[in-house]
Amino acid sequence: MIATIRVVRLPHAADLPLPAYATDGAAAMDLLAAVEAPLTILPGARALVPTGLVVALPPGHEWQIRPRSGLALKHGIVLPNSPGTIDEDYRGEVQVIVMNAGEEPFMVERGMRIAQAVLAPVTRAVFEEAESLDETVRGGGGFGSTGTGTGRFV
Repeated sequence: MIATIRVVRLPHAADLPLPAYATDGAAAMDLLAAVEAPLTILPGARALVPTGLVVALPPGHEWQIRPRSGLALKHGIVLPNSPGTIDEDYRGEVQVIVMNAGEEPFMVERGMRIAQAVLAPVTRAVFEEAESLDETVRGGGGFGSTGTGTGRFV
């Protein structure tokens, strides 16, 4: 299935390519850093990295902004609100919150693939208040209760 994302490229991204899939089987498209000068993120620090893009997503969709696995493994670069959500009605610049969880300063350079984005359908929900809910084997067990290795829920 192919959907159309309308995009306005801001002046600070005029020379950068639009987001693209790296391979035919890729689920996510790469987002590029539209920084005008190199940006150094110190260990433990966060920065807002511009993409220079304003998008109009198809109705009923969101853009999920996710970290790149190579940056996470090699440099400790993570997105602290991952996945970030770009709503279909947002019309500001898409920017990426980047955190350096590594041990060395990390330099973001112009045109660097800084994150990836997945276009995903959104199911909207309504809440229906009830007096009780169906019983399940798991019940209220959470936070590791299914992985205790005891063969029963804690």
